[in-house]
Amino acid sequence: MRALIQRVSQASASVDGELLGQIDQGLLALIGVAADDTPTHADRLLHKLLNYRVFADDEGRMNRNLQQVGGGLLLVSQFTLVAATDKGLRPSFSSAAPPEHGRALFDHLVAQARQSWPDTATGRFGANMQVALVNDGPVTFLLET
Repeated sequence: MRALIQRVSQASASVDGELLGQIDQGLLALIGVAADDTPTHADRLLHKLLNYRVFADDEGRMNRNLQQVGGGLLLVSQFTLVAATDKGLRPSFSSAAPPEHGRALFDHLVAQARQSWPDTATGRFGANMQVALVNDGPVTFLLET
């Protein structure tokens, strides 16, 4: 699994003007699921999301994680993150999970996240979403499991 995470001062996901999820300070995580991913991959990714140190400490160094700053977590599915882009001028999605498998793993990730961190919001799997964010930094990382 892959997550493109962005440290944000606010973020939201909407579909056709309906607000699905929003957070203030925290992490926006765009989630890509590959065909060979398992629940174990999702669990490892969640551990990274909650514990990855991207927030500033008192000295301005990235030494605090999401839990330490009490931030929100916005999870948004984005299958394009697992596209192969190394050849040609069109992405290949052959390594992406089929929709049923991707939904099952994304739902697993969301359920585990909500158990571990109550300030978890989501978009809608497979929907054409409008994602708005104010990137704080900017700070952006690609996490993989």
